Amino acid sequence: MEAERADSLSAVARARASGTPEAGGGAGVLYAIGAYTSWGLMPLYWKALAALPAIEILLHRIVGTLVFACLLLTAARRWDDVRAVLGVRRRLVALAASSLLIATNWLVFIWAVHRGEIVATSLGYYLNPLMNVALGMFVLRERLRALQLLAVAIAAVGVAYLSASLGGLPWISLYLAGSFALYGLIRKTVAVASIAGLAVETAMIAPFAAIAIGWREAAGEGAFSRTAELAPAVPWLLLGAGVVTALPLVWFASAARRVRLATLGLFQYIAPSLALAIAVLVYGEPFTHAHAVAFGCIWTALALYSLESMRALRAIDRLRR
Repeated sequence: MEAERADSLSAVARARASGTPEAGGGAGVLYAIGAYTSWGLMPLYWKALAALPAIEILLHRIVGTLVFACLLLTAARRWDDVRAVLGVRRRLVALAASSLLIATNWLVFIWAVHRGEIVATSLGYYLNPLMNVALGMFVLRERLRALQLLAVAIAAVGVAYLSASLGGLPWISLYLAGSFALYGLIRKTVAVASIAGLAVETAMIAPFAAIAIGWREAAGEGAFSRTAELAPAVPWLLLGAGVVTALPLVWFASAARRVRLATLGLFQYIAPSLALAIAVLVYGEPFTHAHAVAFGCIWTALALYSLESMRALRAIDRLRR
């Protein structure tokens, strides 16, 4: 349930452009449920690594994601997708920017989970679709329809109320939503396949991550130097960080090719809903009156946003007939 989802926006765009889903809609629904459920359960994974600093988990996640992405590219024989990126400087500059966004998004998310702020991460990803709308208005100069404007305004009221109640901005939620939205905006402008893009992004920062891992291990501070102090599962969970990052992305891309965009959009709220349930029911995080008001405003805004999106898609369908 993190910024790597935006890495699949190119697949969504292709699904939107095609107008009709490919065969295998039932399988597409299963892929979508698998992807969003995996993202929703992700706090459990990072919580199991709470004995380690968030930055160390991030370092292993970057390297592991690159390794797994390379394995996928090899298995699918898609290295031409990577070479196509490497030959265009503009794409490399854009992916360098997106790599920094995804890395900081991952770091803040893991850090927030360790701090017991899973409710805040859930709020951030509920806000993300509305942040995309706001970016479209202010950055891309897109004209918003009345319901979209109303949705953004209601969400802003919810955030303002929560900020006033907390005595400050819910910066974790806003950063996760904002960095995810900016990441998606960049990836939307770069013509590159999902896994190839993820491989290039992580390759740009993986050498620094690998050096940092080696330095920590040499100093006796790394996870593998302290296995006697840690739970037996911790090293294995670190090694699996790349798999749990990239695999839901593969499922999402598979879903995007098989189901309509409107159908896919209905599943996007599974992840923050699961995270919210885990935060409150599993880890006992507080869900105050202020949270209830803020979430209520954002859920109302998302309902309006979804309604307007479905109306727009139905209008497009009518024009195509």
